[in-house]
Amino acid sequence: MHDEPTPTVIERDAQEDSVILALLMLETSHRPWAVEEIAREMGRDVTDSLNRLYGGGLIHRLDGFAWASRAAVMADEIAT
Repeated sequence: MHDEPTPTVIERDAQEDSVILALLMLETSHRPWAVEEIAREMGRDVTDSLNRLYGGGLIHRLDGFAWASRAAVMADEIAT
C-alpha cells in the first residue's frame, strides 16, 4: 500500500492546467503555441485542459493555436 493519498481527478486536472499555463507563459517559448505542440509536450490530449483555461479567461485560442491571456501574464507578474 501507498502512504500517499491518490490525487483526485480535480487535483490532477488543476495540476495539468497549471503546467500547460506555465508552458504558455515561458518567456523563452514562442507564442502562440499550436495545440498539437502542447499535446506533444504534455504527452497526451490537452483538449479538456485548454477548454478549462479558455473558460476561465486564462488563455486565448484561434485556429488551432493557444496563448496566455494578458490577465494570466499580469497575475503571474504580480505573484512573483
